[in-house]
Amino acid sequence: MRADVNGLSWRKSSYSNSESNSCVEVSDDLPGTIPVRDSKLVGLGPVLVFPAAAWAPFIQAVKARA
Repeated sequence: MRADVNGLSWRKSSYSNSESNSCVEVSDDLPGTIPVRDSKLVGLGPVLVFPAAAWAPFIQAVKARA
């Protein structure tokens, strides 16, 4: 899946340490998709873009194992 991720607003995972730069960030700016990036590689690393329909079950599965 491809998306233009320039100019998106990003937020860190609620499980990330606010003092650390080693975080997963997501954006809510693209309806129907969930862009995800590594905060250590802002502007350098890849942005993975998932369909929202796939993201919700993934988060549920992660929470179930936490």
